[in-house]
Amino acid sequence: MCPLRSMKVETNVQTQPQAIQIRNLLIDPPLLLAPMVGLTHSALRRIMIGFGGVGLLSTEMLSAKRLPTENPRISPYLIRTETESPLSYQLLTSSDKEIGRAIDALHAMKADAVDLNMGCTSPAVCRFGAGIMLMEKPDEVRRIVAEARKRTALLLSAKIRLGTDADSGKLKAFCSMLEGEGIDMLTVHARFKHEPFARNPRWAYIAEIKGCIKIPVIANGGIFSVEDAETCLRVSGADGLMLGRGAVIRPWLFAEIAGTISGGDITERVVSLPDIYAAFLEALNANYRPIYRLGRLKEFTHYFARNYKFGHSLASRVQSSRSLDEARERAWTFFANNSKESIAAIATTVGYNESIG
Repeated sequence: MCPLRSMKVETNVQTQPQAIQIRNLLIDPPLLLAPMVGLTHSALRRIMIGFGGVGLLSTEMLSAKRLPTENPRISPYLIRTETESPLSYQLLTSSDKEIGRAIDALHAMKADAVDLNMGCTSPAVCRFGAGIMLMEKPDEVRRIVAEARKRTALLLSAKIRLGTDADSGKLKAFCSMLEGEGIDMLTVHARFKHEPFARNPRWAYIAEIKGCIKIPVIANGGIFSVEDAETCLRVSGADGLMLGRGAVIRPWLFAEIAGTISGGDITERVVSLPDIYAAFLEALNANYRPIYRLGRLKEFTHYFARNYKFGHSLASRVQSSRSLDEARERAWTFFANNSKESIAAIATTVGYNESIG
């Protein structure tokens, strides 16, 4: 175990991280999409791919117990197009007994990486001992990771929070154990179990973790802009970043951050917010059965509406819609009444799908 030190870290010069090569997988740029329930599905992944800048995509959180019985051709959690690569599949479990069959299923789906959820704070997840509750059960985690490592040669990662309380030694011992059992990469959501998203992330804690292990460490939490990304990298010294809600609000955020950390020439472009929304709707209609479309549109709209000054009006109108057609009509009415806000400027060095912009 590494020696205990104060968690007060003000700066760690790492503002232009390099591509990450682990086993046969290259993550370039080192920008990862976070697993988010109801959001990190094929339709949204394709929108983000259109803008570029994503080094590793992710699925939603997947139940390891149910996964082997899911049909990847129709399951809303598993639908995937050929363009969605590389793609990491995140497993939720509380027992090593469920890991083997789940990973076998992921191999059949041609997964590019496997991630183990050890950070979800949902009460429903915590009740059966999964998510962040695993951080209180290191012996069980050892068995889960060991079984997963035995079952796959793919990149095997884990996503954690800072734990239940500010115990530096306990946190670093847990991370060292993960590395020792075969985890290839660690993502750290820089908040404690009890802390809501509204609380500023504690990026300095990530620097302490990085100082104790040799595997790549990815910083997650509170990254909504290029400025946030630069500050997080400087404070945490992380090897890469994982973007969540910020990239749902602004699906081009990956491209903007990728342009900044690459050090290349920045080109300013404009994108149409209604066109992005239309592309999302088209992706839902193309690949999802009707029963799964409206709920996913509502989830996306909740965040995407924040691009508008009065976006709460768009979100509430779509949220109260009883059909996809009604939601679409209400959205188009809102866009027509707010046309001056419907163009967004983005600065990036990477290409993007002109049909979206």
